[in-house]
Parts: sequence; C-alpha cells; structure tokens
Amino acid sequence: MAEHPAGKSSIPGFTPPHPGSQQMPQWDGGELPLPPVFSWRHIAAFVGPGLVAGASAIGAGEWLNGPMTCAKYGGSMLWLATLSILGQIVYNMEVSRYTLYSGESIFTGKFRTIPGPLFWLFVYLVLDFGTIFPYLAASAGTPVYCIFNGHMPDKSIPSDKRMLEYISYGVFLLAIVPLLFGGKVYNSIRSLMTFKIFTVLGFLTLLAIFYSDWSTWVEIGSGFLKFGNVPVAGEPVAGASYPTENIFLNWWNGKPMPELDLSMIAILGAMAALAGNGGLTNTNVSGYTRDQGWGMGKHVGAIPSVVGGHSVKLSHVGMVFPINPDSVKRFAGWYRHIFRDQFFLFGIASFIGLAMPSMLSVQFMPRGSQTDPWLAAGMTADGVYNAVNSPFLSPAAWFMTLFCGFIVLALSTTTTADGYFRRWIDVLWTGLPAMRKWKPHSVGKLYFAFLCAYCCVGLSVLAFVPQGMIMKVATNIYNYALGISCLHVLYVNVALLPRELKPNWFIRGALVFSAVFFIGLAYITTLTLLPEIQKAWST
Repeated sequence: MAEHPAGKSSIPGFTPPHPGSQQMPQWDGGELPLPPVFSWRHIAAFVGPGLVAGASAIGAGEWLNGPMTCAKYGGSMLWLATLSILGQIVYNMEVSRYTLYSGESIFTGKFRTIPGPLFWLFVYLVLDFGTIFPYLAASAGTPVYCIFNGHMPDKSIPSDKRMLEYISYGVFLLAIVPLLFGGKVYNSIRSLMTFKIFTVLGFLTLLAIFYSDWSTWVEIGSGFLKFGNVPVAGEPVAGASYPTENIFLNWWNGKPMPELDLSMIAILGAMAALAGNGGLTNTNVSGYTRDQGWGMGKHVGAIPSVVGGHSVKLSHVGMVFPINPDSVKRFAGWYRHIFRDQFFLFGIASFIGLAMPSMLSVQFMPRGSQTDPWLAAGMTADGVYNAVNSPFLSPAAWFMTLFCGFIVLALSTTTTADGYFRRWIDVLWTGLPAMRKWKPHSVGKLYFAFLCAYCCVGLSVLAFVPQGMIMKVATNIYNYALGISCLHVLYVNVALLPRELKPNWFIRGALVFSAVFFIGLAYITTLTLLPEIQKAWST
C-alpha cells in the first residue's frame, strides 16, 4: 500500500492546514459532525470517556495512598487531591479540544509541535518511564493473598514475600488479557470500567450508609477544602491523628513556619499524582474521545483489538474542518459535551472514588496508623469485619473489601497499560513514514507487539525492583510528567488550532497553575526521596 497522500479533502475548495513541524504529515479535511443534543431520556448515549477516566481514577491513589494518608492524618491533607482533580478536569477537556478538531490523540499533536518529533520522542520517553513500573499489580497481590490464606501476609517471612511476588506476576498478566478482545480495545475498557465503578462504589456506599459515622464524612468532606494544611513534626495524642497545621492561618496570626514532617512527603505526592488519574495517563482521554467517535474522531476511526477487531480501522492522519460560523458553533456544542462528560462523570467519580476508600481507613482503623503499600491494599478488611459484627455478614464484608481492592488495582493495571500502548502507537502510526504504508486495520498487530514487549518489561521490573520503591518512584515521575504535559497541551492548542478554537485566558491560566502545582510537588518529593533510593540501592 502506498504512503498516505497528505492533505486530501472531501470539501471542495478547502485545503487542510499543515501547521507545526513539517516532518509530520498534513491533515486531511472533512465536515465536523453535528454535536448531540443533551436529553435526560437518552442519558446513556452521553456516557463516554468520562466514565472510563472516572472508573480508572479509582486506582492506587484512591485505594492505597488516600487511605494511607487518612490513616495517619485523618482527612486534613485531602486538599492536595482537590487541586489535582480540578487541574486534571481542565487538562482532560483541553486534550479533547485538540481531538475534537483534528480526530488525532493529543500525543500525536504534541509531536506536531516544533522543534519536531525527534525532540519530543526523547522528552516523552523519559516522562513516560514511570508507566513501565507495574506498582498496581505489585500491590494487588495483597488482597489475593488474604482471600486464599485468610490472613494478612508478613513480609518478614520469606515464603509470604515470595508468594506475594508470584501472585503479582499472575495479576499483571491477567490484567493484560482483556486488551486482546472487544472489537475496539476501547469497548473492552469501557465494559470493564462500568463493572468496576458499580461494584466498588456500590459496596462502599453500603458500608458508608450502614456502618460509618456522620463525623467521618464531615472530616473527609472538609478535608478536601483545607487548603494549606501541612504535616508537622510531633507525635499524636493517644487515639488522635498525627498533627497538621495550616500555613495560611499561621501567617495570618503572625506565627512562624512550623517544622515540617517530611517522612510522608512521597506518599502525599503519590496521592496527589494518582488522585483522578495522573501522569500521562490523562492523555488517554483524547484517544477515548476519538474512539468514541466524538467530533472529528468519527471520521478517523479507532484502535482495533487483536481478536474480533478486523473490521475496525484507524486512519494514519487526522482530519480537520474549515472554520466558518456554523462549524465554530458545532465545535462549541461538542466542547460543552466534553465539559459535561468530564465534570459530571470524571470529576465527581474522582472525588467519590477517593472519599469512599478514605472512609474505610478513617472509620475502621485506629487513628495514627501507619503501614506500607504492600499491606495498604487489604489493611482495612479486618476493621470492616469487626465493625459489621455479624456471623454471616462479617465474612462477606471482609471478602468484598479485599475483592474490591483486587478489582481496583488489577483493572487499573489494565487501563494504565492500554494508555501506554495507545500513546506511542498513535505517534508511530502517524509520524513514521514506514507505518503509514500499513493498511488501516493493521494497527491491531502493532498494538499486540507493544503488549508483548510491555509484559516482558513489566515482569522484569516486578522481579528485580524493590516493591516498596516501585510506587514512590513511578508516581513522582507522574507528577513531573503531568506538570510538563499541562504546558505542552497549552502550547499545542495555541500553536496548532485556529484562532476561533483556541482556549481562553482562564483555561490558559488554569493549565499554568496546574503545571506549577505538579512540578513543584514532584521537586519537593524528589528531595526527600533521593536518600531513600540510595539506601535501597545500596542494600
């Protein structure tokens, strides 16, 4: 098959633009479809990438880092998650802005910007390095171990530690299997995320209604708004959380800056990194927008699965539309559609998805508790068992707590892997001349090759990298990646989009603020994490 001809258009007299790096192919041209008209009667038709992203958001940050933080500090540090989630809502809308216009994923758009694809290839290979650390599968071994053995593992016992490692290998491989089926890979992901969000949030809602106190929810809800709280040095009073102080109140009252407790900075940074989605995993939203067929994604196609995806095709080049009053109005309708999807599905699911697991630690664990990621995935099961206090219901609640932990961590491994594949496949499929000679339905073969390579690398990381270090290193890279990506997405939408479709100044300011927040948090975490890495490496 000959290389894709550049710049073809189905609209007479319209020549598609070719901005940015000329090393990337020129867009095709077509008509922007009409946006859907919102109706409560057909609400299911409006469920899209926000559901997938929202269900993906119930992951390590929500099931591990949030409860670990709340077990030690109560709800007082959850304001970090608020800033993270709000920043990600804006980010997700902006990566979708590019896709609505071009039908391409935002990752491809980044490679279209100057100085060119080779430069951005190097940058994003570094920023995406954290994704190859399968920290979710490592932690998912704990609930599986508990379900089959009836008790928590003990890392000091070699047989327990070895069994956890073997289970993590199995969970990692099992999590990859769904990506082989479904016609569109996106269809499999959406089905799994629907099951996940209803199962996990359904069970946690029952616990919240029947077995948690109102004071627990007041503490968690107010914690999302306690901006400026920081952990300070000191030991807790018996039965209380570790101390925190608000730097803004101290400044207002003329008090000096308190001595900070830096021992939990890496965990706090991880919570902020993974609240919502975090890292480059948020770029998946643009690919899901395309695969959903929204905006110009309707003309471009989707990534097919290896099994059952032979009729699904993905164009090598994006398609844009001519700018006129009618198309600008249609685009505004699509953008409102994206806002509903991201704010009411992703945003609300992200807050609820963090609040519910945090409720488990605040309600069912002793105040001031400390643990590590190996045990955090199942640390509340015994507390739930005792709180339910029923010969029949207690074992069922204990099992469901562990089962939900497994679902959260295993299926988050699935979406993390899929996001990694599609980011790089989208770029190679459009950017490499050799790839543009492949037939549109052959992208499934490239996806399968990435899947096999990812399995080999992931298993090697699980085997040789210290388990407790995997999550801290990966999530710190996530914060750097998301911060830099916020600035790059702003650059893409300002440099490549027509003037009428560019983000307004409020959106631009929000992206810059988000970049400062994530990069600043990553830098602080790096300073505290380096000695721990050196110690782990030396031993």
